Amino acid sequence: MAISLEGKVAIVTGAGRGIGKSIAKVFAANGAKVVVANRRESEGQGTVKEIEKAGGEALFVQTDVRAPRDIGGLVEQSQKRYGRIDILCHNAAIYPNVLIDDMSIEMWDDVLDTNLKSAFLLTKACAPVMRKQKRGRILFTSSITGPTVAFSSLAHYGASKGGLNAFARTAALEYAAFGITVNTVSPGSILTESVAKLLGPEGIKETAKVIPAGGIGKPEDIAYAMLFLASDEAGFITGRDLVVDGGQVLPESPEAWRRAEE
Repeated sequence: MAISLEGKVAIVTGAGRGIGKSIAKVFAANGAKVVVANRRESEGQGTVKEIEKAGGEALFVQTDVRAPRDIGGLVEQSQKRYGRIDILCHNAAIYPNVLIDDMSIEMWDDVLDTNLKSAFLLTKACAPVMRKQKRGRILFTSSITGPTVAFSSLAHYGASKGGLNAFARTAALEYAAFGITVNTVSPGSILTESVAKLLGPEGIKETAKVIPAGGIGKPEDIAYAMLFLASDEAGFITGRDLVVDGGQVLPESPEAWRRAEE
């Protein structure tokens, strides 16, 4: 089955690096016109240049996903350039690692605003456009951290992703009658610049040891999952969370995995 996004317009937030950049490039490589939404201009423009160099089409819109005014401008510029919005892929997120005892209220609010409130703002801005078109795909990058497992020093991040999954299910229910699907993709450990900084070289090695598929995932692993959910072929899938983790959360314990290998 060849998946194509030919003729589709996709907004991808946090597309300046890591998973978001990979999603933007994969969408463009499969025919989509991509609106690269990113807070840092240099990163966002870099993604646009890479897409154009590969023969794709992209537009950069500097966007702080915490700011309603920026999101309004993002939707306005996307429609002005391309006349429609078919796919919203909200990937932007932050996860400063701080223990609960040391976490400030300001840091908690910043993480929840960036990771969760933004999903609400983006959905409210894009859904009316999709309703008029009688079709749309809303996709969120969630995580196994929060909805499935916990990570010490990431209580704010885990809370935001748990809330994101709950929001997506309700949005899926409310928009289903308009031909709009809403789904989440939950990455396990994916080797991005941010994860490398969080875990460090030794942490990466230790994490890789407990992933049954044989190592830490690549940003492209998430991008291709998003590609399928963004496609026409996924039109009857909504309100679901697709875990892409190489089996990371499957073993009950390291011992359970060792027994399976024997």
